[in-house]
Amino acid sequence: MLQALYIYNINRYISGQTIMRESNSASNHLQELLRKLPAVDTLLAQIIEDPDLKDVPRAVIIDSIRKSIEELREAIRRDPAGFAGSDLADTAVQARVRNKVKAAMSENLVRLVNATGVVVHTNLGRSLLAEDAVRHMIEAAERYSNLEFDLSTGRRGSRYTVVEDILCEISGAEAGMVVNNNAAAVLLALDTLAKDREVIVSRGELVEIGGSFRIPDIMAKSGGILKEVGTTNRTHLHDYERAINEKTGLLLKVHASNFAIVGFTASVSLREMVALGAKRGLPVMEDLGSGTFVDFKKYGLMKEPTVQESIAAGVDVVTFSGDKLLGGPQGGILAGTRSVMEKIKKNPLTRALRIDKMTLAALETTLRFYRDEARAVSVIPTLSMLTCPLSHIREKAEALHRQLGMINTARLSSGLADSVSKAGGGSFPLLEIPTICVTIRIDGISAAKIDRLLRNAEIPVIGRIEEDAFIMDVRTVMADEIEIICNAVRQLLD
Repeated sequence: MLQALYIYNINRYISGQTIMRESNSASNHLQELLRKLPAVDTLLAQIIEDPDLKDVPRAVIIDSIRKSIEELREAIRRDPAGFAGSDLADTAVQARVRNKVKAAMSENLVRLVNATGVVVHTNLGRSLLAEDAVRHMIEAAERYSNLEFDLSTGRRGSRYTVVEDILCEISGAEAGMVVNNNAAAVLLALDTLAKDREVIVSRGELVEIGGSFRIPDIMAKSGGILKEVGTTNRTHLHDYERAINEKTGLLLKVHASNFAIVGFTASVSLREMVALGAKRGLPVMEDLGSGTFVDFKKYGLMKEPTVQESIAAGVDVVTFSGDKLLGGPQGGILAGTRSVMEKIKKNPLTRALRIDKMTLAALETTLRFYRDEARAVSVIPTLSMLTCPLSHIREKAEALHRQLGMINTARLSSGLADSVSKAGGGSFPLLEIPTICVTIRIDGISAAKIDRLLRNAEIPVIGRIEEDAFIMDVRTVMADEIEIICNAVRQLLD
């Protein structure tokens, strides 16, 4: 028994010694790797004379060096045994620093190719501006302008007059103004017309817009008191009538532009609400969300209520976006009766929510196109893409397919596929526009990896994945971007 215990203790001692030696060896290896990390001053001296870095501020270079060293230190501590010693070679460390410098000096907001087929893609910059709108915007940015100067009197003017006349001409409204986005337009109108008063709205219209902003939240911030009527799927005129009392300040209609309720439904028309408001002495407001001046039904698409129809119905104020279906810059537009709009313009919030001169310039040019609808549909990219004939889409898809086929490698295969595009931007929730997509597959590279690599190309290409293929919908691809896509694919293959 004593002999067995003696042997057991001897084995434990030997095992412990082995573990200690292994632990010491690992610790020594860790310390050896950490000692090999270069000092900041050493690295700075190695790369400071690099001609590629001559225009880079010294502070950026030093910060990039420190971050590179810290990254290497963390990698060593995380897995010293698996750490590649070659990563500590002078050339490897210097390359890491240069990449850090390049990233630090690169702009965060970059152009990319939208090959998703979503025309008004909220995450990819929404609507593209027409060339003339871009020109006017650049001119306003580069030079002085009469932003708030009345050239006829030589006195201070209002920036809202820049677009008010053309806005009223197109919509039929008596007055109008623009703020920085539609959520701000809704907030401003509610704060002006219904602060500390009840706002009656159908339950089926309490929408949530992009970024988790909800109509009830905006109303609460404005000081309006939400009073829901009806049910999610059915609301009748008598629901509004019964809800009106001495605390009522406003009747609100919200266009459900980003979702649809189908089946057993009922809603009250804007004209009926206007008639009720006139009868009870209450203003009526409509939030169109992604508003439009064009009846898309004429172009084979679904019907969307137009701003002109809202004004013709007699609404006191209508709010809608300046970008999205309108195809201009981001902004929130208010249009309506002169008496109501004058109250809104005098609200102190207008200064906090006002738009800048570049947005006004781009919006003015965009609005002027609507004097001739045919021209607007032709030159405003959003309208052009939404109404583009399938035959033109097919020509573009075939052109991209041909150029991809000219890339000399057997690993790449591409094809054409029928699919559907989306309007996006919280509009046309049920609309599916027939389109033609280009598919690519690469031997040895999964569709998910193709997607990741193209997202990190010099000019990123954003598409989608279907059936283990990378899909590009050319409806949202510009003609001059076909070569960009092909170059990105070549770089990926290389």
